[in-house]
Amino acid sequence: MLLATSCERELDFKYHDIAPLTVIEAELTPAGASVAITLTTPMDEPMDRTLLTDASVTLADLTDGRTYVLTADAEGRYRDSAPGIAGHDYRLTVERDGCRYEAEASMYPPTEIVSLEFNWIRMPYDYVAVLEGKFLDNEDADGDCYWIKLYRNGEIYRWGEIDDRNAKDGISTFLTMTTRKDTGEEEDDTVLYDGDEVTCCVSPVSRAMHDYLEALQNDSNGPAMFTGDKCLGYFIATSPVSESIVFHPDEIPEYK
Repeated sequence: MLLATSCERELDFKYHDIAPLTVIEAELTPAGASVAITLTTPMDEPMDRTLLTDASVTLADLTDGRTYVLTADAEGRYRDSAPGIAGHDYRLTVERDGCRYEAEASMYPPTEIVSLEFNWIRMPYDYVAVLEGKFLDNEDADGDCYWIKLYRNGEIYRWGEIDDRNAKDGISTFLTMTTRKDTGEEEDDTVLYDGDEVTCCVSPVSRAMHDYLEALQNDSNGPAMFTGDKCLGYFIATSPVSESIVFHPDEIPEYK
């Protein structure tokens, strides 16, 4: 006891001061291109998500040779309405403050969501509503990857990445634990109430994007997605599909 108590001391963590890094979050979908540019925030300061609008952003369709110049909208996002075309290859170029960043991505076609359903699963502490989603997976290809995003009443709720290792007969399945039955013991960021709408969005992505998302889940910046000067972020070209389900706790069956 004496040894344990005598070793207590206050730890004073000191972080290295480094110049902010550019962060690029870019998506190309059938609805067009959207690019958000921010800077990293020092660890001892509040998160700053101010969008930067002093960059030059272009998107080149490497398959048909066209190039699009993206312009910042009132929100601060760089956009262009030209739809991404499945099977085409694209290069995104961002130039800002004397630096140049480039990333390439192939446009993935959409999958199809087959079903969404809730089931109560008994846990030692309470019943938990588990959302099960099923969607089509290409049986002729191995290594397909997907970004799963769940929205609660239009706001992001959960997200994660999966691949097709557990696919069976052309169907991939994901399971997500959501709310407890006793909502009084649940945190506001996880609780679901009767009538809440949960929307599932499934986006096919590359293995590199899968690994990037997996790293984020483990509190890492992940592999570099851009070449050129050092930056963080990603560029994906994908065709998201969405389906919604309304949460009615009294109508949910118990999983057997």
